[in-house]
Amino acid sequence: MDTRPIGVFDSGLGGLTALRELARRMPQEDLVYFGDTGRVPYGSRSKETIIKYAQQDVAFLSTFDPKAIVIACGTVSTTALDTLRQQYAVPLYGVVEPAARAAAQRTKNGKVGLIGTQATIRSGAYERALDALRPGTQVTARACPLFVPLVENGRFHPGDIVVETVVKEYLEEVKAQEVDTLMLGCTHYPLLREVIGACMGPEVELVDVGAECARWVMGQLSGRDQLAPQDRKGSHRYFVSDSTGDFAALASMFLGEDVTGDVEQIDITVY
Repeated sequence: MDTRPIGVFDSGLGGLTALRELARRMPQEDLVYFGDTGRVPYGSRSKETIIKYAQQDVAFLSTFDPKAIVIACGTVSTTALDTLRQQYAVPLYGVVEPAARAAAQRTKNGKVGLIGTQATIRSGAYERALDALRPGTQVTARACPLFVPLVENGRFHPGDIVVETVVKEYLEEVKAQEVDTLMLGCTHYPLLREVIGACMGPEVELVDVGAECARWVMGQLSGRDQLAPQDRKGSHRYFVSDSTGDFAALASMFLGEDVTGDVEQIDITVY
């Protein structure tokens, strides 16, 4: 058994979708979350900048001596994971492989949609993973650069005409390809799940990359006998690189618990 914490990071609010699943599956675990809210979004940045930011994020979380770090960011998972694994000894888990496995298992017609940031789509990582798992899978990929800023500003509710219009425009091409499975390739996107689901229709299954990653991480830790004792209650700490107020308000609403007193602002550039 191992009571060291699990680190989780993302460019902003989106990684909370993964943290929520980690907390639900492993309530006994201590979780330390870092949202790089001062530099969100990552998806429109160059590969070099994304790697630099990710290195700082991992360096900060490493100060907590974590037993694992979850990269709850599709952009970093597709762009920087291999580089990070060469530089750090702590086990690092990205969102690509678990989500690709889920999509490969769930698609019936072999047509899978993928939405993500510009950097994620540019990387081709999900397509390569799917092709290895289920050769011949037809992937229709679409970058959705406006989704992250909309979510970060609390604009993700059904009935919001701006959100619904943007979602419809982005997904029109993907829907036309008759996909039966859609990978939400960014951890911000599950916050738009209701709007995306309504647009795609009930016959299309949505793959939540954060949830699939949480399931994968639990299995990996269990296999190494690194889960904390079942009879303990885990703690949650939150760190951001910009104002704590906006993050705390949205995080509290999304997680269904008050996180106001648990959020601290740090200078990520010193790591």
